[in-house]
Amino acid sequence: MKVLITTDLYAITTNGVVTSLTNLRDELVKRGHEVRILTFSEDAHSHKEDTVYYIRSMPIPVYNNVRMPLTYRHKLVKELIEWKPDVIHSQCEFFSYEFALYISKRTGAPIVHTCHTEYEQYSQYLIPGKRFGAFVVRTFMKSRLKKISAIIAPTEKTKQTVLGYNFKNPIHVIPSGINLEQHKQRITPEERAAKRAELGYTDENLVLINLGRLGTEKRTDELISFMDSVRDRYPTVRLLIVGDGPARPDLEALTDKLSLRDRVHFTGMVKPTEVHEYYQLGDVFVSASTSEAQGLTYIESSANGLPLLCREDPCVLDVVKLGESGYAYKDELDFLDKLGAIIADPEWVRSAGRSGEEIAATYDRAFFGERMEQVYLEVIAEKERADAEKAAKKAAKRAKQ
Repeated sequence: MKVLITTDLYAITTNGVVTSLTNLRDELVKRGHEVRILTFSEDAHSHKEDTVYYIRSMPIPVYNNVRMPLTYRHKLVKELIEWKPDVIHSQCEFFSYEFALYISKRTGAPIVHTCHTEYEQYSQYLIPGKRFGAFVVRTFMKSRLKKISAIIAPTEKTKQTVLGYNFKNPIHVIPSGINLEQHKQRITPEERAAKRAELGYTDENLVLINLGRLGTEKRTDELISFMDSVRDRYPTVRLLIVGDGPARPDLEALTDKLSLRDRVHFTGMVKPTEVHEYYQLGDVFVSASTSEAQGLTYIESSANGLPLLCREDPCVLDVVKLGESGYAYKDELDFLDKLGAIIADPEWVRSAGRSGEEIAATYDRAFFGERMEQVYLEVIAEKERADAEKAAKKAAKRAKQ
């Protein structure tokens, strides 16, 4: 089977979307399929590297790492049309989606689309007013999804969102597969102690870790604000923020305003090969985000043996067994109470870590590849059936004439 993946983001950043499609590509290739990727270059030059096609683009001042193509007609696009993919898997709803439509129209390949993002959470970047922004997003998505043969929703939460767009074709809930090999590796107690000491932590400190891109929608400012109250109730607790992003300057300014520099530490971006080491420097993974489509960092932190303390959200229910592998909090007081329960029960922390590892194991990327392969075969078969039916109707009409 020939599979074309289209995406706005690939070479210029690393996030959940890129991780998901990279794992998908690897698993499909492993299963014997041909896979090509169409994405945007980091500059005004188009080029091809192996099976990845980079279309020239330019940055636009909308959101971090967003780029706009400088052409929709290029010899590389023609090459992909001549390759004749059997199915197109779109990963983004914006610019690269136009390429998916264009190539689909000229090859007849059906389009499968993964909804990675809850865009209502991002509308603040472009549209004033939360309710109006949500309305605009729903209207846009309804229009955008009309020509999609099937939707992939990473979680039940995302499926419910798509149903709100009045989407009529099949919706498959398939969690994005994760390569957990790195997160199964464990640093030694001595390495952990040394790395924690470099950050100023002692054995007495309970370290809350938040890891990921720092965007406004991730609500990391809430965690920093909570640390102002944590300082009084649990003086040995520290917050480690790993990652970078557009919200970082404001987050650091808030930390300074609250005089929390001795309790909140920013590492900035870390090497992908060291991510698991940073997870393991923490004792509890914390997140205030309500914008997660799947919560890949929740799964990664669980794979690293950490219990979770996350803002209550439907996404959490897909990856956390409440009370067994972590807790969900409703507000600051609830956060403080549940943090206190965690501090008071070290045995629960160990048990929750083991439970989290078992949950994370169910997100194996091999299973992800198998499920996606089945969806592709289904939409291809449905397209062939619809085409045959259409041809039969035309033949019958000609016969009558």
